[in-house]
Amino acid sequence: MNTSKVIRQVVLDTETTGMNRDGAIYLGHRIIEIGCVEIINRRLTGRHYHVYIKPDREVDPEAVTVHGLTDQFLQDKPVFSEIADEFIEFIKGADLVIHNAPFDVGFMDQEFRFLNKKTQTTEEISTVTDTLVMAKKLFPGKRNNLDVLCDRYGIDNKHRVLHGALLDAEILADVYLLMTGGQAKLNLSSSERGENTTGRKVRQSQSPLTIIRATEEEKKAHQKRLDLIEKSGSCLWRQ
Repeated sequence: MNTSKVIRQVVLDTETTGMNRDGAIYLGHRIIEIGCVEIINRRLTGRHYHVYIKPDREVDPEAVTVHGLTDQFLQDKPVFSEIADEFIEFIKGADLVIHNAPFDVGFMDQEFRFLNKKTQTTEEISTVTDTLVMAKKLFPGKRNNLDVLCDRYGIDNKHRVLHGALLDAEILADVYLLMTGGQAKLNLSSSERGENTTGRKVRQSQSPLTIIRATEEEKKAHQKRLDLIEKSGSCLWRQ
């Protein structure tokens, strides 16, 4: 009988209506995008959760320049209460891997409080691992934002023109697996070098890594994201 423990992790990122990271919740800002990538036993499964959410307030112009999500784009999207059950089901029992977890968890807990029914807090639904805390321990006194970590671990993220919850969750999954000593592996036959699980180019390190191409589902999700960016203006990735 196989008694090995299944370890399920969900790498998560959110985008919000405001960029004031220290006091955004207190200024009434809301979540407008959630992106999640599933890892089981240190393997990217290709399964993800992604949704855009209509807030009950306008998006700050400063925030639009960062993530490109406009009031017009969000107008026909579901409100949080409409997606809450499926979102909770996706993260339930998992270890959430988040960069600067207090920010995202604070917003998630706020959205849960706004629901008409009684809902648990994030840390009652899942455990939480903060990769920013991990990075500060590994690289004390240094900058440890996601772009810096990508450069430090040789992950090419030049295509990250705008922030996006799903894209950032995919990048963070790569960073997390490298930070903790392993590389993502999908159950696919392809094992070509030169691209990681989200199709991004990776520089060769001292220890060669086996790199797997993105799944068709991931490629479609990425193209869908580019379509959305084009609706808001020029898409540099397609120039």
